[in-house]
Amino acid sequence: MHSNDSNDRAHVAVGVEDLRLVEAIARHGTLTAAAESLHRVPSAVSYALRALEARLGARLFERTPRGMAPTPAARLLLAEGALLRERAESLARRVRQTAAGWEPELAVAVDDLAPLAPVMEAVRELLAEGLPTRVRLLREVFGGTWDALAAGRAVIAVAAPGEPPPVGGISAVATGTLEFVFAVAPGHPLAEAPEPLAAAAIERHPVVVAADSSRHLPARTAGVLPGQPVLRVADMAQKLAAQRAGAGVGYLPRPLAEREARAGRLVIRAVEAPPQRAAQHLAWRTDAGGPAQARLLAALRARLAPGASQA
Repeated sequence: MHSNDSNDRAHVAVGVEDLRLVEAIARHGTLTAAAESLHRVPSAVSYALRALEARLGARLFERTPRGMAPTPAARLLLAEGALLRERAESLARRVRQTAAGWEPELAVAVDDLAPLAPVMEAVRELLAEGLPTRVRLLREVFGGTWDALAAGRAVIAVAAPGEPPPVGGISAVATGTLEFVFAVAPGHPLAEAPEPLAAAAIERHPVVVAADSSRHLPARTAGVLPGQPVLRVADMAQKLAAQRAGAGVGYLPRPLAEREARAGRLVIRAVEAPPQRAAQHLAWRTDAGGPAQARLLAALRARLAPGASQA
């Protein structure tokens, strides 16, 4: 089936120079003034306008006593074309920035226990600069943040827990320590048991564990006693739901457990075992990334360093 002329014209591309031409004529009202603003001779502008109208199959300007008046077709072209021109210029700017070394994408692994507000503030600050770099956030569990760095899935890790793995190409700074407390549902048998709870009393009950999201490094685990039944869940949200429901027991970050205890959904219990704490780190690849990684790292360090405000 052959396409007709009107269908062919509907697929004619309009370039940035075409848009500049129409904008100049509409703004100045005469071909002479438009030509002067475009640094061209009037005959060239007249020829370019006729050629564009022929390609589009539409009259763009009418001659009036006051000069060249845009037709409805020209007004539509100007309205839609402004957005197209802005996108074209933005694309050209991003291409230049990428050629100058800006990363096309920045992957950031964020631990499941990390507060997202300071991370989002730092990302917003970076994206507000209009850079060509896209940011991708990965939510990881336990050692998954370190694994994401080691495997190259991410170039920055936020709140990576415990000690860095023995692999090269990674640097880290401590950003704090997270304390964990033992918590059970109000109706759980351990909610009324004498304190401090002994390991022999705890090990008879299933423990809820958020599965380490590592794919390559050995998976980490904590708070599980030898021979204790284990309920393995995907993340902290599921772990909290399971402990609320009394499906198991386990350790939770103190701020989270205290919030749940105040609401009457969990009970914090003292145990004989030593307190559980995990150091948290801001970590990054030293052999990957570029200026966007450096800027985001600086913004994150300002928010996550010990003593920094995270409001």
